[in-house]
Amino acid sequence: MRNEWEELPLFKKAMDIEKLVDHIVKVVEQTDIEFEEDIQGEMIKHHLEYLRKNAMVIPAKIAGVASEDTIYDLRMENATIIRKAARELITDARGLQMHGYKDEEYLDLLRAEVEAFRILFAEWVKTFDQWNYIIDRWGLFNPPGVNYDDHDPDDDLPTDPDHFFNDSDD
Repeated sequence: MRNEWEELPLFKKAMDIEKLVDHIVKVVEQTDIEFEEDIQGEMIKHHLEYLRKNAMVIPAKIAGVASEDTIYDLRMENATIIRKAARELITDARGLQMHGYKDEEYLDLLRAEVEAFRILFAEWVKTFDQWNYIIDRWGLFNPPGVNYDDHDPDDDLPTDPDHFFNDSDD
């Protein structure tokens, strides 16, 4: 049985990107680029490592908050991580080019896939229910009009278990 999030076009595109990145990494590793222990070799290794890492983060974060019941601030936090990872894919692709990788068609394909992902992502974020939230006391991911220092009505609920479960009419 597949999970609901596995059917999301956004998740499917993320998996396509992950497969493409895996292919790019393998191709780069098989080229005549020198992976010597100099600064250029280290930079190429760095770009390949981060390409892999960012490509894996994206679908994991989508799956983690795909449920419509997930609170707004958690969805937005993960959306921010997803956006950062997608943008870094492009940065690391550029880094590979700068350090000698010549097969630009793969990198152009990655750029096109990330652009298609960006549009799906923006549409997905629009579906987040802003009113399914708890106040983000860090102030980053509150719905419009809700501030980090607003009073939370949930704070007025009794938290003393003896009081809460007391059967008397006190």
